[in-house]
Amino acid sequence: MRDDLGRWIYPAVLPDGKKVYLLKVLLTNACENDCFYCANRASRNFRRLSFAPEELARAFDAMYRRGLVKGLFLSSGVCGADRTMDRMIATVELLRRKYAFPGYIHLKILPGASPAHIERAVELATRVSVNLEAPNPARLARIAPQKDFEAELLEPMRRVSSLIAEGEGRLAPAGQTTQFVVGAAGESDRELLSATERLYRELGLARVYFSAFQPVPDTPLDGHPPTPLLREHRLYQSDWLLRKYGFSLDDLVFDEKGNLPREADPKLMWALAHPERFPVEVNRASREELLRVPGIGPRSASRIVRLRRRGKFRHLSDLRKIGVVVKRAAPFILLNGKRPLYQLRLWESPPRG
Repeated sequence: MRDDLGRWIYPAVLPDGKKVYLLKVLLTNACENDCFYCANRASRNFRRLSFAPEELARAFDAMYRRGLVKGLFLSSGVCGADRTMDRMIATVELLRRKYAFPGYIHLKILPGASPAHIERAVELATRVSVNLEAPNPARLARIAPQKDFEAELLEPMRRVSSLIAEGEGRLAPAGQTTQFVVGAAGESDRELLSATERLYRELGLARVYFSAFQPVPDTPLDGHPPTPLLREHRLYQSDWLLRKYGFSLDDLVFDEKGNLPREADPKLMWALAHPERFPVEVNRASREELLRVPGIGPRSASRIVRLRRRGKFRHLSDLRKIGVVVKRAAPFILLNGKRPLYQLRLWESPPRG
């Protein structure tokens, strides 16, 4: 870990949309928890390594000054929640004070962190996170039986949410996030997205992340099948609809097992399930109606509403110029009262209605 810090540099998109390189690193890979899916679980036999706060802060500062990284994502295994949080916070304090680092720091808040540690974390970090790992207590018990879903995970998240609201932009200005391990606990997509919608609504989370489960040798889930990356992708597409397109959980199409169909993206599945809503007249539809059209996103919907004041859209080429994916949108729209001409793929049929 110390010999090759470059292995832990990864590209990330910050809340303001900028792409930067972050050092994503654990303070220690030693852990007292024995989560069934985790490479760092207590009973797994492998070499344990740790940084001292000064050692990690100095290494990050050197990488930052060389232009290798622009920010830090700091997490850790748990060797006593209070003791480990002390060392994580000490690392960030060194960066902010001794090394005068002004940039992006994402600090993980460990399960069971004390209120004092949570308060200091949101004072120092740009963004904080508590990983739920599973959508509810029953699912968490199947993969991390030592963790208390309510007391160790949800309660710290509520505290973070309250502090951020009280801080009015001064505390953890990029908000808080969480992550789910997808597929390890037998949960459905509906369970994951129901929890996701509730977290956005009740706690004001900035983002929810999904990580497709991949089995790790010498763990209880070693023989468990890996979660297809397409499932993770469909969850992210659905999350985007919830956050940016005005969709609700009830709008999403699930199969009989509560999972998202794999054969098409969730927005197209909704459109195909609601032929009564189409075709949409581009020159008259509200922004909300336009956002329901496959191939039209938030930016292109806003551009349509703004530009049609100057003149009507008459051709698909007009829409293509402003960012509409016309091959997806064409079957679902009217242009000045007429269906646009487009070429159907062999497997497609035009929507009814």
